[in-house]
Amino acid sequence: MSNNYEETPQQTVENAKALVVDSLAETMDLYGVTRSAGTLYGTMYFEEDMTLDEMREKLGMSKPSMSTGVKKLQNYDIVKQTFRKGTRRQTFVAEKDFFNFFSNFFTKKWLREAKINMDAIKHAQMELNSVLDSSEVDEETKREAEQIFQQLEESKPYYLWLQKLVNAIESGEIFDLLPIDSNE
Repeated sequence: MSNNYEETPQQTVENAKALVVDSLAETMDLYGVTRSAGTLYGTMYFEEDMTLDEMREKLGMSKPSMSTGVKKLQNYDIVKQTFRKGTRRQTFVAEKDFFNFFSNFFTKKWLREAKINMDAIKHAQMELNSVLDSSEVDEETKREAEQIFQQLEESKPYYLWLQKLVNAIESGEIFDLLPIDSNE
């Protein structure tokens, strides 16, 4: 229990949960998810399922803010909509398996990174080719265009590797290479 002897066991449990919720929110903030959405995920992590009203009550945030946060978390497949028998309200549950969380969250970000950058490289190289193929462009500009073209070409293996990494994670092959250790 905590050093505060006035604290009840239930307060100690709540404080322990708050520490983890805060660390999850801070970690998610590092990866581009707002701290409030991270706090929402952390709170949901310790609950079975929650309605937007229950989230609002627990966190003191507005319902539109809750809805936006839930949608963002759903986009990463780390929060799913569920159904509670006997109610028509939407309920939501957080992914509790951090390996699934990792897979869902990071693969979406990495695929987006690879697609955005490979598309940009493709279009940039098309533009550079028009400079390289032109007989009206001076040699200095052509050398710069060639240097940039090659630099972009050398970046492609990274994005292709990133796509392979995503495939290995999604297929579970990554766990053959890096097995999950059981709790000791």
